Formats: sequence, C-alpha cells, structure tokens
Amino acid sequence: MNSNLTRFTRRCFHQSTAAATIGCLSGQMVIAEQPPQLHVGKAEHCIFIWLGGGASQIDTWDPKRVTKDGKDDPGSAYPAIDTAINGVQVCEHLRRTADLFDRCVPVRTVNHDVIDEHAAAAYRMHTGRVTSGTIVYPSLGSAVSALKESANELVPSYVLIGNPSPAREPGFLGAQHGYVYLTETQSGPKGLTRPMRVDDERHQRRMRLLKRMRDQYVRKHSGDENIEDYVNATDRGFRLAGPEFMSVFDLDHEPADLRKSYGDEFGQRCLLARRLIERGSRFVEVSFNLNFKNGTGWDTHNEGHAKQHLLIQSLDQSFSTLLTDLESKGLLDKTLIVISTEFGRPAKFDAGGGRGHHGKAFSVLLAGGGLRTGQAIGTTDELGMTVVDQSVTVPDLFATIFATLGINHSEVLYSGDRPVPLTDGGTPIPELFG
Repeated sequence: MNSNLTRFTRRCFHQSTAAATIGCLSGQMVIAEQPPQLHVGKAEHCIFIWLGGGASQIDTWDPKRVTKDGKDDPGSAYPAIDTAINGVQVCEHLRRTADLFDRCVPVRTVNHDVIDEHAAAAYRMHTGRVTSGTIVYPSLGSAVSALKESANELVPSYVLIGNPSPAREPGFLGAQHGYVYLTETQSGPKGLTRPMRVDDERHQRRMRLLKRMRDQYVRKHSGDENIEDYVNATDRGFRLAGPEFMSVFDLDHEPADLRKSYGDEFGQRCLLARRLIERGSRFVEVSFNLNFKNGTGWDTHNEGHAKQHLLIQSLDQSFSTLLTDLESKGLLDKTLIVISTEFGRPAKFDAGGGRGHHGKAFSVLLAGGGLRTGQAIGTTDELGMTVVDQSVTVPDLFATIFATLGINHSEVLYSGDRPVPLTDGGTPIPELFG
C-alpha cells in the first residue's frame, strides 16, 4: 500500500485511541458522530472514454427540441429516438446504444464553472479539482492506481490510450502511480519495445551495466525520495516489457468479425482497453482524439458542427460493441465505463453555425460496473442549459466513480504532511447503489 495511505491509517488510529482515552479519563461518555452512509460497489476496473473538446449534451445524451434552421433557432441538431430506458431518449445517431441503454445511466446534470478554458476544464474533469498553485493533484486514474491494489504486477495499473497532458499526471502520489501511454494500437509503448537489432545477450549485458551504474548512483544519493521513486518506476517499466503486457497488443488474435464490429481506430482503442482490463489493468483512458472526421473533433465550433454526426456514429458503433463484448465475457458488472468530456455546448449557434462552450449543465454517461443502471439521473431545462433537478457536481461524479470501484470516497490522502481529501466534498449518487 502507498506509504501516504499507511501514514494516514496509523495517524487516525492514534488520534481515535487518544480521543477515547481522554473521554474515559474524564468520566464522560463519548458518542461519536454517525459517519455518512458509505456506498461501496464491487467493480474492479474502469474504462474512461474521453471526448476531448466538449461534446454537445443536447446532440447526444440529453436531446431537446430540434432546431428549425440550425442558425437562429436554438435546439438539438438531430431528432431524438427512444431507448431501452422507458421515457429516456438519445440522439438518432446513437441507435445501437439506444437498444442497450438499460446497461447505462446518463448523468445529465453534471456542472462546473469553467467556460472558456479547455485545459482548465479538462483538468477539472480529470482531477476533480480547481488548479492549485501550491499542490499538484493526482488524476482520477492515478488515484485509482494508488487505492486499488494491483491485479497483475506484469501489467500497468493505469494506461492512457492517446496523447498525454498534465491533467493525467499522478501529482503528489508519485511516478509509481503514473500512466503508461500509447498513441497507436498496433504495438506496445515505444519505450518498452526492444529494437530488432538488440538480441537477448546484448540486452542482458546492457541491463547488467545499467544496474551497476544505477546502484552506485543510488548509494551516492541515499535517502533521496525522488531518485528512489524514479528507480522504482524504471524497474516497473522493465517488468512491463515482458510478454504478459506486450501480448495485449496482438489484436489480430481477436475474431475478425469482432474487430470489424468495433469499427475505426477509436473502436480498436476500445478493444485494446477490453484486453487490458482482462489482463488486470485497473484504469484505462481511451481518448477519442485521432482521425477526426469532421475537421474539429468534439470542439464543434463553426464547420465542425456540420459533420458532428460522423463522430457520434463512430462512438455509437464502438461503445455498443464494447458493451456487448464485455457482457459476453462476464466483465460488464466488473467494469465501470465512463464517457466524459470537459464541458457541454449551448443550445444557441455561433456565427459560424457551430456551438460555443457550456459548463452549467452537461452529460456524463456511466455504464456497467454493477450499478443500478436503466435510469437517468437529473433533468435539465427545455434547451439543456440549466439544471432543473438533482445537480451533480464534479466532486459528486468523482465520489460516485470511486464508490463504484469499492473505494471509500471519504478517504484522505497526504501530500507530505498535508491532508488532501480524495474528493472536494463529493457525495456518491445514492440511486445508483444498493
């Protein structure tokens, strides 16, 4: 277990013991406050699908009346269709997902106060916090890595499929809870792939030389936690270079029909994510940030909006296949799927025919994970602009994700001696548990 967590457990034990002793010595009965109800799920893994750019909630999971002209009249770009959840609709380009919606929970009232800054909003939706000048908070994936024991030491706990950014970093949790990142699905990380010209004998000579040099350096700088952290991370990297992890990338071993069903490059990333959690990865982020078919990706200003439906159709094909694939393998209840984005889009159109940014009410989709699916959480107004009921803050969303994964959302971590609550006062959505 992480040493920070160990310090927390020991500290709390001594504090609670001291409090009880003082109460007994004073002859008073000490009645502890009832702790808040803990919602703890049994999911073992999380696949976090990231729609970077700001996916429009009213054009996907929370459709409203359709615009009359796509210019002056605000509204959804596409008609809505019914789903497997009675009374809940989605955009017409999500037909495959609509039939499987009883495995899902659209959370339609997520909100925060970031509007114009993609980086700040992405940071918020990956760490659950406002950027701080005094502390670097860990990402969601790093926190899961720290708080759930490794399921397989030969496979990374936290994998990012897509380009890295500061929002994904481990922060004060240290390099051992950082990510291994991939930018393609055809091979493993370049840093773990041995060049063809380096045979086994040459590789072993290099490793022996590296060990001698490294041991000398560590002895010279004994007690330097940063160096120890780095050495541990490199040792982990060498373990990951073995066949247990590298074989995950043999997608050709999957049935051809299944690979075709997953679709394009984004779909192959989803398939790779399934293979990773099968091997034991705890948290896999799949970024939908390559091969944009509309020119802008999910940041649908101006002309990007006109072909937004191509992105939604790609998401529909890949996500629906991921759902059925996990279910067929008995993994859906063990795997929480989150489809998230940095903010939503307003109902009005901008001068170029696209949409601006909107953080006051947008949607995040949850699926599987042993949750009470087949329901929608929260209601927005007639144009999806404001929350009507059941506001879900970003800390609430994070608390829900942690709880689903069997992690106490009230946990406290430590950055040095500084206590840092796991969430910024978040509470799990109670309807999803029990």
